[in-house]
Amino acid sequence: MMTSRLTPCQRNWGTRIHDLVFQDMRLIVLENEVLRVGVLAGKGTDIIELNYKPHDLDFVWLSPQGVCNPAQSGGIPRDLVATFVETYPGGWQEVFPNGGAPSAWAGAQYGQHDEVFAVPWEVDIVEDTETSIAVRFTARTQKVPTVINKTLRMIAGEPQLQIEEQVTNTADVPVRAMWGHHVTLGPPFLAPGCRIRLPEAVKVIPHKEPIAPGGRRVTDTEPFAWPYGQGKTGPVDLSIVPERGTPSDIMYLSDFPEDHAWYEVTDPSGRFGSRLEWDARVMPYLWYWQEFGATTGYPWYGKNYNIGLEPFSSYPTNGLAEAVENGTALELEPGSTVDFQLTWSVLVNRERGSR
Repeated sequence: MMTSRLTPCQRNWGTRIHDLVFQDMRLIVLENEVLRVGVLAGKGTDIIELNYKPHDLDFVWLSPQGVCNPAQSGGIPRDLVATFVETYPGGWQEVFPNGGAPSAWAGAQYGQHDEVFAVPWEVDIVEDTETSIAVRFTARTQKVPTVINKTLRMIAGEPQLQIEEQVTNTADVPVRAMWGHHVTLGPPFLAPGCRIRLPEAVKVIPHKEPIAPGGRRVTDTEPFAWPYGQGKTGPVDLSIVPERGTPSDIMYLSDFPEDHAWYEVTDPSGRFGSRLEWDARVMPYLWYWQEFGATTGYPWYGKNYNIGLEPFSSYPTNGLAEAVENGTALELEPGSTVDFQLTWSVLVNRERGSR
């Protein structure tokens, strides 16, 4: 097992770090007085817990199959989609260098959301005091010559997770890639009537291909202004999370302010919510995945009730080759580094009776 440069201090107050093993994978837990964040360093740095401790409220959606170790998949031959979905725990994944469907580019064959979601990341504890903690995770990709460094930081008393990242091209030639954060929200937080807030003037780009049997939530084929799309029977307000059984869909939101992209999702009562802020100069798109139990075949079988609101460098979810073709793929020059920042926060409306 990989070791940290610093051993976590044995502290049960303030900000602290726990270095654990779960399903034979390394699990790093960052914690303060109000927030607990679980990061699977042994599997892609998947975030499998965003728990607001005062109300024991977890925001991330966890798959019904739970956390699966890719190294313990039973030896079943995997296709390019199953490699991801059959070990997908829900939660929050780093996606690089291929987003979405399997794709081939520059001689490499990529699977679904390939490749960093499944690999162990190195761990360095770079700050560990009772007022502030920071952990750096590092991955070296095999299908493109890049190194990713990701630092997660928490401050005492703050229900907030700060992420700072760098991707470096280590080759002497340019590299094309897709880069994103596959953030999913689900029960116990997500429920019918939850509301999604976005900056003004955001545009919605519909996905072109069919999503699943039973039709789409919206019938639009051309871009339209958030939040109203056209459904089979009239306008659809995409800012309101619908009832279970609503048709599946995926779409792409664009035209965010470059210096301050954000979204908020609040519960039906308006008491609790989450806010994500990120650098839209690097990730100008937000993928909006909607699965409310209408996909009754593989791989969900009607069990899911979740949304994904996922900052991405590129679109659509058809893989790297199409992103290169439409001009949205990142181009990393030889030896260059791209920096990215993202912050996730809990929203608490004390005027609505929360404590």
